[in-house]
Amino acid sequence: MNRRTWILGGVAAAALAGGAGFASRSRLSGGAGDTPGAEFWALRFEQPGGGELALASLRGAPLLLNFWATWCPPCIREMPLIDEFHRQQQARGWHVVGLAIDSPTPVREFLARRPVSFPIGLAGLDGSELARTLGNPEGSLPFTVVLGRDDRVIERKLGSLKPADLARWASQAGT
Repeated sequence: MNRRTWILGGVAAAALAGGAGFASRSRLSGGAGDTPGAEFWALRFEQPGGGELALASLRGAPLLLNFWATWCPPCIREMPLIDEFHRQQQARGWHVVGLAIDSPTPVREFLARRPVSFPIGLAGLDGSELARTLGNPEGSLPFTVVLGRDDRVIERKLGSLKPADLARWASQAGT
């Protein structure tokens, strides 16, 4: 084989690998209105206080999924707002989950000082990749994804939440 054939073969292989990676990420979620695939709903996370959080148990209800970390000041500032939303909307069928992109010890220490009423999953560094597959290409924090009762993505928000965001999402999710 000549050099040109090797180069074209390498480019084709790289394109195929990139396409396969994109396809696997797309199965979790793509744009607004998309539905995360079975791989998303099969995810399970250890919880800081023990036990396991299975996303499958949250399916079919409005879900606010917030990616956060103890080292992220905007994440910490919005935790009371998210906790208040959880307490207000829980009776209306909403689920709220925080996925900590952090090590277990700092999360446990943080929650001992500032407990929340909604479940927290320990996503670790893998949580950044999950956030990317759900529409956060940079993996920045805080990042929130809202799913409706039909499991479709209603909205994504990169950055701090505002009360108006939560009010809008509550009405969009059909509660």
